[in-house]
Amino acid sequence: MDRTYIASDNIITSLGFTTSENFKNLESGNTGVKILDNPMLYTESFPASMVDRNRLSFIASRLGLENKFTPYEQLIILSIKDALDKTNINPAEENTCIIFSTTKGNIDLLRNNKNSLKNNRVHLWKSAELIGNYFKTKPTPLVVSNACISGVMALMVADRLIRQGLYKNVIVSGCDVLSEFIVSGFQSFYSLSKDVCKPFDKDRTGLTLGEGAGTIILTSDVKLCPDPIIEVVNGAGSNDANHISGPSRTGEGLYIAINEVMKGSTDIDYISAHGTATPYNDDMESIALARNNLAKTPVNSFKGFIGHTLGAAGIVESVFCFESMRQSILIKTYGLENTGTAEKINVITENKQQPVNKVLKIASGFGGSNAAILFKKTNG
Repeated sequence: MDRTYIASDNIITSLGFTTSENFKNLESGNTGVKILDNPMLYTESFPASMVDRNRLSFIASRLGLENKFTPYEQLIILSIKDALDKTNINPAEENTCIIFSTTKGNIDLLRNNKNSLKNNRVHLWKSAELIGNYFKTKPTPLVVSNACISGVMALMVADRLIRQGLYKNVIVSGCDVLSEFIVSGFQSFYSLSKDVCKPFDKDRTGLTLGEGAGTIILTSDVKLCPDPIIEVVNGAGSNDANHISGPSRTGEGLYIAINEVMKGSTDIDYISAHGTATPYNDDMESIALARNNLAKTPVNSFKGFIGHTLGAAGIVESVFCFESMRQSILIKTYGLENTGTAEKINVITENKQQPVNKVLKIASGFGGSNAAILFKKTNG
């Protein structure tokens, strides 16, 4: 059975258009969350993390994408292109496929473009097809859309395709953009914070939305990987069917996913949590970690830096994990002032230099969905 390694990656968020640009801003403690006053998104001002649309438009125009693809599609294309530019992988080869991770895709087309229904552009499969055609991929692109665990689940699907020998390389790209539908939807739950979110803080009041894209290229060929070599160990998903939107109060689903991945072991250096800063999510995560004897393991959330990027979150935050492993640094949890969760956990409050060899990435989403995936440095 083949093993799965990380060949390349990219991040596009409010903090930049490359992995290095984003991570430098994390290290410097810069948040991309700003107060937006955009009636096209919501009737009142609200905090959110939004990609620099002027920069996006400039780059897209230079590449001839502006009038052919939506902002959602442009972000994915730019993210994949940057990741591919760092490898010699040809996306047009039969042994390479693309997986897209998103929750809403081109849903903003429903606002003003009635023709989007006629040409199917609003459907996830159609936008995936168009982007696949752009890169001349041979296999039909796959779409993983499972609430906010979509990114982690997409990585798990890619890992399994490679292990089964079905593909040598899999390009996983996640993206979601801010839209009126998304903002008003979360506002209807009264789940948005009035300021930058405060993950794991005792005074947290809700999440902060974000938009962005992330790409991870996975491969079975260790020769294609830069040093240090990072391997996907395994992953697991679960669904506790607790509630249409609320997480399990006992952390049951996430506990199961973590336990399936870790097999009772506590041998990890760091955990990248979902950490949305809603009262129930953060409590649930603390309970699931404690039940798996991981309460003392350093854990953080990136949501205060870039907001909750929905279908892109599992991809973007996994790339941040890779950079932590490459640079031997743990990044603080932006917005946290006083830790306060149901179970006491070891939340990272200041950047810290230390070896990071094994990382657990976890995610949770609507409908009781949960996922966990484990990465480690390896010699191949």
